[in-house]
Amino acid sequence: MALITLLTDFGTADPYVAELRGVLYSRAPGVTLVDLSHGVSPGDVAGAAYLFGRAWHRFPAGTVHMVVVDPGVGTGRAAIGFGSGGHWFVGPDNGVFSSALDQLDGPVIAIPAAVDAAPTFHGRDLFAPAAAAIALGRRLQELGEPLPTLPVRLAPAAPFYEGKVVVGEVISVDRFGNLITNLTPAEVPDYAVLEAEDADIGSLRRTFGDVGSGELVAYLGSGGQIEVAVRDGSAARRLGVGVGGRVRARLG
Repeated sequence: MALITLLTDFGTADPYVAELRGVLYSRAPGVTLVDLSHGVSPGDVAGAAYLFGRAWHRFPAGTVHMVVVDPGVGTGRAAIGFGSGGHWFVGPDNGVFSSALDQLDGPVIAIPAAVDAAPTFHGRDLFAPAAAAIALGRRLQELGEPLPTLPVRLAPAAPFYEGKVVVGEVISVDRFGNLITNLTPAEVPDYAVLEAEDADIGSLRRTFGDVGSGELVAYLGSGGQIEVAVRDGSAARRLGVGVGGRVRARLG
């Protein structure tokens, strides 16, 4: 029995996650469910795509990944299922699976909704039954027809240069208030000096403990991108910076 991972923007105060889990357990008894997160900001497809890209490939081959961050639910957006890199994916065709579309193991399938599916809850009535069927070994091609168009991909923001300054962007803020940027060591050499909102952060450090409590620190995060933090505090709060904010690296 395959693992099924769940990533949603449902939170935990409402019954929506429980309904998803109930359908999956009912249709695939004995399945193991793993919650990637239910704390995605409502309708934040780009944020979900980032979180999903961090996590899905850490799971073993054969895992089924279901994502329900779907502001276009009930519209003409396709519901898709596909295999990539030995994993399976089910969810909306809105770009949330961008990180998994480079190693397709076959066609992307458009999965039709059942006639009795609630137009506002495809997670429960469309994605969960499809994910359960795949976990039970049903062939993906039995669930629908090949998608007639290319699946949606999100265009990632790229750093750019202003003279001898590399300008990056905050792409995520974690629960600690750390600012995760799209800058990588390829753009930020050891001698570069980073700044955000006119605050000097300094050069790259190895970890939080390399500065004193309450000080700003920039470092290479575990996801391979440059991050900005405040030791024992929140960089987002200190700097007033969120997703889309600019972080600069001065090269000279």
